Amino acid sequence: MALDFNDPLLRNTYALRTADTSWKESILDTLNPCGTRVADIGCGGGIYSTAWLDLGVESVTGVDFSAQMIQAAETRCDEQPNLSFVVADAAETGLPSGSYDIVFQRALIHHVPDLSAVFTEAMRLLAPGGTLIVQDRTMDDVLHPGNPEHLRGYFFEVFPRLLAFEEQRRPRRDAVSDLLRSVGFETVKESALSERRKSYPNITSLQRDLLDRTGRSILHELSDIELKSLIDYIAYRVPQEGGFDEIDYWTVWSATKAQDEKR
Repeated sequence: MALDFNDPLLRNTYALRTADTSWKESILDTLNPCGTRVADIGCGGGIYSTAWLDLGVESVTGVDFSAQMIQAAETRCDEQPNLSFVVADAAETGLPSGSYDIVFQRALIHHVPDLSAVFTEAMRLLAPGGTLIVQDRTMDDVLHPGNPEHLRGYFFEVFPRLLAFEEQRRPRRDAVSDLLRSVGFETVKESALSERRKSYPNITSLQRDLLDRTGRSILHELSDIELKSLIDYIAYRVPQEGGFDEIDYWTVWSATKAQDEKR
């Protein structure tokens, strides 16, 4: 039962966290966002839209194709100044050309069928010299073994068929870089990111998070019975007392638009 991003019952599934300092530090290692205009494409519930404001940007426009996600984002962000949201497709946002210094695409590209169109649209949105930042998982990231920090690894131990599902949708590192160059981006760079996803005060809070499939589209590939067996398995593999952190592994691509608009 694949995730339906337009299901009202799932409205808040991508609005219930805050971005960790590990993510913010990785952005600051990539560029200086202070005073910039950001387009957060595939913003979901606005978790990272607000994180960009924390980094001192001038403004953020969040874009998502799902009206349900945008409603969740607007509720979560509670009319923060310099933050707005738009329902639109990542390949055709309708936003004005050359109006953003940063275009951010987190956990987006594995959901879209035409990466070239999405990257071309990002190029159009950027001002000359602007930067596109793409954050997603490759199979190298997916295949990190399961442990009490990397819970996703346990998903594939219990249900190996999920690896085949991941192989179908996860981008190849070199293919993304090559495509960015082919649509005209310059200075394409790749880096690895270990991002703290969430801190759990106890195992009960983790079990509740997994049961709700919060922010985990892959868990919608499991039936309720299968999910329960996965949760039981993970419960025996993580600390039974005290809190613990969950880490996600990502690949981050950054690419710049030429200063010369004619190029």
